[in-house]
Amino acid sequence: MKFTYRLAYYLFGLLLGGMLVVFIFNKRGQDFCYLPNCRALKNIRDKGLVISKEANTAFNATGITQEDVMKSLEYGDIDFSKSNKPQKGGGKLYTIEGRTAGNEPIIIEVTNFDDRAVLVNVKKV
Repeated sequence: MKFTYRLAYYLFGLLLGGMLVVFIFNKRGQDFCYLPNCRALKNIRDKGLVISKEANTAFNATGITQEDVMKSLEYGDIDFSKSNKPQKGGGKLYTIEGRTAGNEPIIIEVTNFDDRAVLVNVKKV
């Protein structure tokens, strides 16, 4: 059998197999989340966010909404040089850079515990 025929058969089988995998695994609701930034944000979102008194005061003072914080927890970037610092009680502090609905930069500080995530502070840059 010629090389071109073997290549055509291989590519056709690869295409069929790829389509089969996409149809089977696409319905499960799985998402690609293997990078450190994505994994940490997903971990915080899955636990639910408890808002501290200081953060609630910062909401009123800065005009940042909880919707802005939730969008930043989905699309924001974690500054790992300022994050992953142990806190009292066993949690770790994460500093997340995000944006408001008005496209203004904000910084969110979240302490991530084993069973919950606590919003510590929110501020505009």
